[in-house]
Amino acid sequence: MRDAYIVTSIRTPGCKRGKGAFSDTRPEDLLSFILSTAVECTPNLQKKDVEDIMVGCCFPEAEQGLNIGRLVSQIAGFPSEVTGATVNRFCASGLEAITAAALKVMAGWADVVVGGGVESMTYIPMGGFMPRPHPEYTREHAGLYVSMGITAENVARRYKISREDQDAFAFQSQTRAADARKNTLFTELVPTPATKFVRQQDGTYEKESFVQAFDDGIRDNTTLEGLAALQPVFAAGGTVTAGNSSQTTDGAAAAIIMSEEKVKEFGVQPLAKLKCYTTVGCKPEEMGVGPRYAIPKLLDMAGMDIADVGLFEINEAFASQALYCIRELGLDMEKVNVNGGAIALGHPLGCTGAKLCATLLANMKARGAKYGIESMCIGGGMGAAALFELCE
Repeated sequence: MRDAYIVTSIRTPGCKRGKGAFSDTRPEDLLSFILSTAVECTPNLQKKDVEDIMVGCCFPEAEQGLNIGRLVSQIAGFPSEVTGATVNRFCASGLEAITAAALKVMAGWADVVVGGGVESMTYIPMGGFMPRPHPEYTREHAGLYVSMGITAENVARRYKISREDQDAFAFQSQTRAADARKNTLFTELVPTPATKFVRQQDGTYEKESFVQAFDDGIRDNTTLEGLAALQPVFAAGGTVTAGNSSQTTDGAAAAIIMSEEKVKEFGVQPLAKLKCYTTVGCKPEEMGVGPRYAIPKLLDMAGMDIADVGLFEINEAFASQALYCIRELGLDMEKVNVNGGAIALGHPLGCTGAKLCATLLANMKARGAKYGIESMCIGGGMGAAALFELCE
């Protein structure tokens, strides 16, 4: 197969659900902006050169419904000939979209494809508006439908991940993210137009615009004492709190993938090659362990060892599951989530896989890491992992 080159990979800020900067900004607007900007950031590329757009989205309904991958391509001004699709693998949706785009290039079915993701957890709540679990099946397989927080409690209890260790991990995430923001290390982040509705003196509301240039969920005043004071939110006597869980977030991200022929034609310097991608299944009621199995499977596919990998981005859905996976794999924490993770930066569901791709590639470039792995657990009991090779 041909190589698939990622030439641009960027993201919007991640902003808190309901109270953050994007709470009045529709997901279509976030996605259309990042898609347009990705093209603008790629030398000599025009929207007409893109053949297809794959968009990850966990809850593709309401404002995110009706095939947002196609609708937003038109909102963003791509020609009608440019097609679009929506991809859903829950928390890995954005990464699944990128790999689907890359596979088209690898197979020779396309030369320029966009992979990305979007989620407005303000507009579309976790679980969507009308979840309808199967009434009989839930009695035998309740783990498929339980809260993700309960699965995090299961991991903490079954694998003895203490509350103190979870809080210490969360504190590290916040500290690293705060330092990265202070030192402008989020080079993959693009300041993004946003809107808000402002109440006027006569009681009416007017729509105003502004630019959001930073992740607004980072708590740079976090302390271990403050984290320890939080109450568990999913189980009485539990250890999973709002402080050691990922933030519910709004955001979008996009990556442009090209064949070698188009890289040369447009004269662009690629960031990385997507080398391998895999998924695994695990028990639904402890879905957080997914990366523990996906990463070894990925390395076996690539013929590589853990020591060959310079950087990891492992989604921090919950501190309990991230810690378990990191410990079981024997990873060096100096190589994992070096600028913080989802506990500080947020987990915008369908966007996260594309968001982490942008972050990983930016960090690989900054640190000269030849190989990087992105991985996450997935609702329903799965794990996903992708291997990237830096282009020099």
